[in-house]
Amino acid sequence: MRIPIEMQRLGPDMETGTILAWTKQVGSEVTKGEVIVEVDTEKVTMEMEALDSGTLVEIVHDVDAEVTVGDVIGYLELAE
Repeated sequence: MRIPIEMQRLGPDMETGTILAWTKQVGSEVTKGEVIVEVDTEKVTMEMEALDSGTLVEIVHDVDAEVTVGDVIGYLELAE
């Protein structure tokens, strides 16, 4: 099953974040709790962890993209 990875609210005032780096590439296995993307907010750089385990199958927003909280940034294929 394919599920979206959404930009998480990493701080109480965060409305958008800029993707600094993906720590995984398409085709990589991802474990729940593992850092998958580094995000720059207005105040700090944060690491965003995976909420599920699976395979990263698509990156929707690449490095330097400014993304609104809740927007889809990629997709995981869950193991069945």
